[in-house]
Amino acid sequence: MSKIAIPNHAVEDLIAKRWSPYAFDSRPVSRDDLCAIFEAARWAASSFNEQPWRFIVATQENTDDFKKMVACLAEPNQAWAGNAYVLALGLTRDTFSRNDKPNRVAQHDLGLAAANLMFEATARGLAVHQMAGIVPEKIIETYQVPDGFTPQTATAVGYAADPSTLPDDLRPRDEAPRTRKPFEEFIFAKKWGQTAKLQQ
Repeated sequence: MSKIAIPNHAVEDLIAKRWSPYAFDSRPVSRDDLCAIFEAARWAASSFNEQPWRFIVATQENTDDFKKMVACLAEPNQAWAGNAYVLALGLTRDTFSRNDKPNRVAQHDLGLAAANLMFEATARGLAVHQMAGIVPEKIIETYQVPDGFTPQTATAVGYAADPSTLPDDLRPRDEAPRTRKPFEEFIFAKKWGQTAKLQQ
């Protein structure tokens, strides 16, 4: 299944094609595709080229490892994300390696890496759904995460499935049309809340 966005202004096809399904099937993701999406994440921009992101990855190829990662998700996410072939936990290093000072943009830079991953996956016909619903304490304990690193997100990667495979409470989310806020609500100029005049 696909849900193509209808943008108000022309954008690259990948941006219009990208969406975050809840319905996944368990078809394997090839090792080439898996390496490529993390290679894309590797080349994301970051402050001072710190590359503060870290990923812990599990695939359904190893059942025990995969179940261990599913258990680190918030319970509502376990119900659907466990169907994806790949799960990844996103973590950040909290300080800069060059001076050990706090890196206040580490989460931003993890987001850039995740976006690169997402668009490379989309280009390869894969679907990606990112989640904030994780259990950080369980991740730290399960994976022996050292001090100075913080679990932030989880990502499901795989092939989108038909929404009919979802429970009743989730199906409408995949079937609903994609929507976004208009420019007026998030692009300002001169002062907060005053719409920037980008369009005629």
